Amino acid sequence: MLRRVAAQASANYRRLLAAPSSSSPGINNPFRQCSTSTPSSSSHSHTPNSTCVEHLEDSPCTPSPSTKISIDRSGLYNPPEHSHGPTSDSELVKNLKGIIKFRGGPITVAEYMEEVLTNPKAGFYINRDVFGAQGDFITSPEVSQMFGDMIGVWVMCAWEQMGRPEKVNLVELGPGRGTLLADLLRGVSKFKNFTESVHIHMVECSPVLRKLQYQTLKCEGEDGEKQIVSTMTGSPISWHATMEEVPTGLPTIIVAHEFYDALPVHQFQRASHGWHEKMIDVDENSSFHFVLSPRPTPATLYLMKRCKWAETEEIAKLSQIEICPRAMDLTQTIAKRIGSDGGAALIIDYGVNGIVSDSLQAIRKHKFVNILDNPGSADLSAYVDFTAIRHSAEEISENVTVHGPITQSQFLGSLGINFRVEALLENCTDEQADSLRTGYWRLVGEGEAPFWEGPDEQTPIGMGTRYLAMAIVNKEIGVPVPFK
Repeated sequence: MLRRVAAQASANYRRLLAAPSSSSPGINNPFRQCSTSTPSSSSHSHTPNSTCVEHLEDSPCTPSPSTKISIDRSGLYNPPEHSHGPTSDSELVKNLKGIIKFRGGPITVAEYMEEVLTNPKAGFYINRDVFGAQGDFITSPEVSQMFGDMIGVWVMCAWEQMGRPEKVNLVELGPGRGTLLADLLRGVSKFKNFTESVHIHMVECSPVLRKLQYQTLKCEGEDGEKQIVSTMTGSPISWHATMEEVPTGLPTIIVAHEFYDALPVHQFQRASHGWHEKMIDVDENSSFHFVLSPRPTPATLYLMKRCKWAETEEIAKLSQIEICPRAMDLTQTIAKRIGSDGGAALIIDYGVNGIVSDSLQAIRKHKFVNILDNPGSADLSAYVDFTAIRHSAEEISENVTVHGPITQSQFLGSLGINFRVEALLENCTDEQADSLRTGYWRLVGEGEAPFWEGPDEQTPIGMGTRYLAMAIVNKEIGVPVPFK
């Protein structure tokens, strides 16, 4: 009896070892690992690191038969010990890994970026104030009130060119703390014809930032009770999650300042068989890493469209390309709205007037970090492709014209920021004067401020040429100020 049991056990064991293990690492994995590093500074094109592509193949184990019951378990797959205890992963990291596991494969860089920034529970923008010196980065409105003043001048000029409509939507995309709009309203508050015609619409998905905007704009009223108004001008204010939610049917003025740079981008890398989308997967150490998709992805259609808008020589020089389908789609939504309802849109952001190669970056506490390091703790942003914005607008509507881009320095200078700073300097303390000069340089200067005498690490860096301004307007307006 014992002999029969032993013989049966030996036969079953040989059959077990002869079968390929479905848990062997690399089996049925169509993705190729690529070793890359994220950029440590903002640059739309740089020489990428060399790429290592690894092909993983099946290697089933076939043992030689044995007549003895001698069990060697060294060749068996030993899964890591499972623990039901708490892990060090954050909720966002667990969510990202859960998506990858559920999907059965990697996610796009755009999907990763969107989860990191706008996850409803743990997204970078959702539950915190990320702006200003105590946050992770500083935007132009936080630098100086003069920026909001000049945007107010542009909005007033656009309204004048539109024929002073009695009712107009004023929309800001991604208003941050509401600083820009507060400075704008303060500057135009004396022009009652304008302030009485305006209905303000804030496109914002963060509950925390919505509360800050409510406070900054000195609002009264609550949703569901009565209309919310800003006591700064008496203008009604509404909040929306997307541009599509803003009511149609009225002439519309749209301001998008540092909004496009946070829209999710897809990254493509040139390989031996053409362009492959860069994806994000989880490796054997449970860490995020990059892989290349072996086949075309849905974003490939946008890549083909973007390449049609570029010169062949421009594409030939690149080994990586970034595209932003969300930016193209948003631009078309804006252009259709302006083409049908009338109005103008102003886009100001850091970017280039050409195709973007590899610019995605992460900033934590004003320092660059790896984009895969501790997701949700750093801001992710990428250079804006202003050429793609232009083509997207012109493609969707025959009733709009696109102007620019011009540098932020040119834009603000033509609107009169030089006169504004001189007027402010006439009635201020020495400390306020230093702050004004520093803010002015950061807005219109280039590189380090030559007048700075303080600590080197606090030297003001000019954003005047890094940031570009573009306008999309209804044809009936003509050429908008100051693009003439």
